[in-house]
Amino acid sequence: MHNLAVFASGTGTNFVAIAQASASGKLDARVAVMVCDKPGAAVIERAKEFGIETFVFSPKSYASKAAYEAEIVKLLDDKKIDLVCLAGYMRIVGETLLQAYEGRIINIHPSLLPSFKGAHAVEDAVAYGVKVYGITIHWVNADLDGGKIIAQRAFPYEGSDPAEVHRIGQKIEHELYVETINKLLCAR
Repeated sequence: MHNLAVFASGTGTNFVAIAQASASGKLDARVAVMVCDKPGAAVIERAKEFGIETFVFSPKSYASKAAYEAEIVKLLDDKKIDLVCLAGYMRIVGETLLQAYEGRIINIHPSLLPSFKGAHAVEDAVAYGVKVYGITIHWVNADLDGGKIIAQRAFPYEGSDPAEVHRIGQKIEHELYVETINKLLCAR
């Protein structure tokens, strides 16, 4: 069985989708650890509900990004992690983690990349007036939301409410992320 690490910073809806798929057997992998950079984030309690080990850190407690990423790499190595899944992890992955897990880190993003990169993708897309939104899963590299695209799914929406776009998109995210993780692990 493959081992996953899921990184999250907030409520953890994608984390829950992955953990549920693992628990039900829909995903042929186990979530070995959930990594969170925000002490007090809701995702921490969600991980406890699934009995999944957590590593919670405060970046400001470390001398540098390299210092906390070195600790994360050691943890991932100890857990024999096959794939790192960023699921609402609102921190740019640095060189230390990228070098250690190159080709094994994926991210989910709420736009059809390469359009609308960054933390405010949905709001930017709504402001631009797009009529087709989407979700992208991509490999993580040193460029912000710039890694090679693995999977995308589009959906139409002609309104102007970012909250509604997020709501529609989340349902798609949860299915697409699990499907994509399964495909990637089957290819290993």
